[in-house]
Amino acid sequence: MVPDWLDRTAWPYTPRWHEGEHGRLHYVDEGQGPVHLFAHGTPTWALEWRHVIAGLRPHARCIAVDHLGFGLSEQPDAGYRPEDHAARFAAFADARDLHDATVVLHDFGGPIGLPWVLQNTHRIRRLVIINTWAWSLADQPRFALPARFLGSGLGRWLYGTFNISQRVIAPSAWADRSKWQAVAEQYTSVFPTYDSRTRVLWPLAKALLTSSEFYAGIDAELDRLADVAVDVIWGTSDPAFPPDVRDRWLSRLPHATRLDLPAGHWPHEESPDAVVDHLVDRLAPRASPGQEAS
Repeated sequence: MVPDWLDRTAWPYTPRWHEGEHGRLHYVDEGQGPVHLFAHGTPTWALEWRHVIAGLRPHARCIAVDHLGFGLSEQPDAGYRPEDHAARFAAFADARDLHDATVVLHDFGGPIGLPWVLQNTHRIRRLVIINTWAWSLADQPRFALPARFLGSGLGRWLYGTFNISQRVIAPSAWADRSKWQAVAEQYTSVFPTYDSRTRVLWPLAKALLTSSEFYAGIDAELDRLADVAVDVIWGTSDPAFPPDVRDRWLSRLPHATRLDLPAGHWPHEESPDAVVDHLVDRLAPRASPGQEAS
């Protein structure tokens, strides 16, 4: 059940399994205390939270799931659009019967996790947003133009043949690429074939534009977060989501607190101690959103 390529030093956590409608999802559930639920993006898996889990689990309960097709979860013939992942994430979270939870979302984990958050604000203690988005990108040329290319037939071929998602795009989004290289095999081993890459990874590239209506629907509901404590943690050297994307979050959620880190797209990988310290600090008794200090 645990693949040979898995580095148990990097990922020492006990594997658990959720029997979903479309396939088995792998997750970990570590520590005790206030619940923290993590949603990863692409082309990674829950491994991207390993440092945060290690630092946080003496203080909190950490639940991190692999989306279908990613990490140690199954890779069946199924839908791999963000809408599909969002429905499965919601079913997973509902099955855990979580309350007073902190939900931590990164990259595609934003649009995947937010629909459940927005429907369950009464269950949410805090929302932590890390280098992600929740609105249509179709009217923004700097996103739409590369997304149109990546979602094309040529983009699909490049994903399948050369694994450009993990070999080119992901490394370019780190401020310190050596940290990606140190763990890259734990990500690339999940997608060893043309089929696995075009069936699981490429649909998310295509969905950058084709799921615009889905993102717009999330955007329209963000006002539901007015009474939820929100933190925006941002790697300011992220070429994919630069600080003006962070600023859009802050304009939509003006009560949010902000933590900037000198990191790329994965600040919780490049500056994990700062992220852990921030999350531990937030375990203090909850103030109303407008009373929290930046």
